[in-house]
Amino acid sequence: MPGERRVAATPETVAKMVAAGLEVTVEAGAGEEASFPDAAFEAAGAKVVREHAKALAAADIVLRVQPPADGDVKAMRKGALSIGFLQPATSAAAVKALAKHGVTAFSLEMVPRISRAQSMDALSSQASLAGYKAVLMAAVRLGKYFPMLMSAAGTIAPARVLVLGAGVAGLQAIATARRLGAVVEAYDVRPAVRDEVKSLGATFLELNLEAQEGQGGYAREQSDEFLAKQRELLTERVAAADVVITTAAVPGRKAPVLVTAEMVKGMRPGSVIVDLAADGGGNVELTKAGEVVEVGGVTIDGTRNVPSTIPVHASQLYARNVANLLLLMIKDGQLNLDLEDDVIKGAVVTHGGEVVNENARKMMAP
Repeated sequence: MPGERRVAATPETVAKMVAAGLEVTVEAGAGEEASFPDAAFEAAGAKVVREHAKALAAADIVLRVQPPADGDVKAMRKGALSIGFLQPATSAAAVKALAKHGVTAFSLEMVPRISRAQSMDALSSQASLAGYKAVLMAAVRLGKYFPMLMSAAGTIAPARVLVLGAGVAGLQAIATARRLGAVVEAYDVRPAVRDEVKSLGATFLELNLEAQEGQGGYAREQSDEFLAKQRELLTERVAAADVVITTAAVPGRKAPVLVTAEMVKGMRPGSVIVDLAADGGGNVELTKAGEVVEVGGVTIDGTRNVPSTIPVHASQLYARNVANLLLLMIKDGQLNLDLEDDVIKGAVVTHGGEVVNENARKMMAP
């Protein structure tokens, strides 16, 4: 995918897979943009090949980052196994193609949020990177110091940062903004995260709204009435912020609009918004996915795929998530697919020519 710099295996995880009795092939140049040269993969025990289609056709298991293109699906052998991000809500065609071709496909978004699956939770590992980078992106664009500065020329007040959504990305954004010296406020529809926000030195905004916690600890999809009331209550805090970081997303659904065009107009010129939900439609009404725009002096950064802008650590963490899921299914160098295992059952999307994951089917529904 254009702009994708991550890779689904690193020399570290290749060595683990080889030790487990697997033969590993890596496409030439796959890790270059993440600073993992072909020679490093070869030193870890992998074979590096240049023939993309042939490598796919020969593989029993394919590890990837993004959903496969139609040509890649057709190149894979029937009965092969695929592990990666599938994004059923936006890549229904790829999911259907995998099922039709008889590929057993796992989607890392679907890994259940249970303790034994934490090491496979790629959503969390990548969200943490995105939260960190979002603050740095905002700091670069903001024409102010983040920390308070006292000098002979006078005192400079610290920047005010508002983080909307206190999941993994939001908490990392709060921690990063605090490290840079900003005054941070945060809001989430799940009051349960209040203590985590406060432990990081931020102020949790208490809005008179009903809790909206859903399955697996994620926020559930909110009604239009709830969102309208939420925006009304947040307007004043958005206007007071120098930086707004939005991180609110509901897996498999369009991102809720938290900041309207009217709210953006109320912000001071020079303020910055980083919308981490740009890929899912955006938390900001004026966000343009993949672009940085300026409206009334306010910069709105809609950079897509933010984890890919930190490709070394994003790849290291993602590759470990992938390898941990894969090695759960390997015994004595052979694939042992136990569809009764809670982790495997939760993450598998296609098997035996069908879309077998109920949540994925719901996401794909028109």
